[in-house]
Amino acid sequence: MTRIISNLQAVHDAIAQAARMAHRQKENIELVAVSKGFSADAVREAHQAGQLAFGESYIQEAINKIELTRDLPLQWHFIGPVQSNKTRAVSAHFTWVHSLDRLKIAERLSKQRPSNLPPLNICIQVNVSGEDSKSGIAPEEVTELALAVARLPQLKLRGLMTIPAPAEEPETQRIPFFKLHQLMRQINKLGLSLDTLSMGMSHDLCAAILEGATIVRIGRAIFGERIYGENQ
Repeated sequence: MTRIISNLQAVHDAIAQAARMAHRQKENIELVAVSKGFSADAVREAHQAGQLAFGESYIQEAINKIELTRDLPLQWHFIGPVQSNKTRAVSAHFTWVHSLDRLKIAERLSKQRPSNLPPLNICIQVNVSGEDSKSGIAPEEVTELALAVARLPQLKLRGLMTIPAPAEEPETQRIPFFKLHQLMRQINKLGLSLDTLSMGMSHDLCAAILEGATIVRIGRAIFGERIYGENQ
C-alpha cells in the first residue's frame, strides 16, 4: 500500500469517527482531496484508492493536471480566490467553485460557463473570523450576495465555505463552523435551498463535521507537506 493510499484510508477513518460523534452518516460528508502543489501522478495514485473529487487553487497548474488526467472520471473543485481574468478558464474546467465572494465574479462565471456543461456549483466564501489576510465576504453581506447569485443562469448556488483563523482547542475550532451553519439556516429561511457547508481541513476536520460540514477539504493529511501555497 502506498503512502497516499494509506493516508487516504486514515482520513476516511477520521471522517467516519467524527460522523459517529456527530450522530451523522459518513456518506453525507464528501472528501475533496486538495491536490494543489502536487503532481498528476499523485492524483492518479489517490484515484486508485477511489478518490474522485480534487481541489485546486492555481488555474494554470490545475488545467495542466486536468489535461493529464482526462482519462479519469474526476470532479474538479476550484478552492482559491477567483480573479476576473481567470473566470473563463475556471468556468470551463471546474464542476465546483468554493471561493466566490463578489457578484462581479459570479456574473462572469455565469456568462462564460459553456452551454454544453451543467450549471457550475457555487459556494460563497465567508470570512467568519474577520481576518484581514483572508478572502471571503463579511457574514452580514452574505444574504444579499446569495440572493443575487441564486438568480444567475448557468450557476447553482449550493452553500457556504469558510477558512477560519487557526485554533488549537477543539471547542474553539467549532465556533466559526457553528456560525457558518447558522448563517446558512438564516439564508434558507428566505426561500433558498442551500445544502452545502464546505468547511474543515486537515487540522480541524473533526470540529467541522461536528458542526455540520458536508464537504471537507483535505490536502496535507493525504499528500504530505507541499512546497508552496497554503497548507490545507
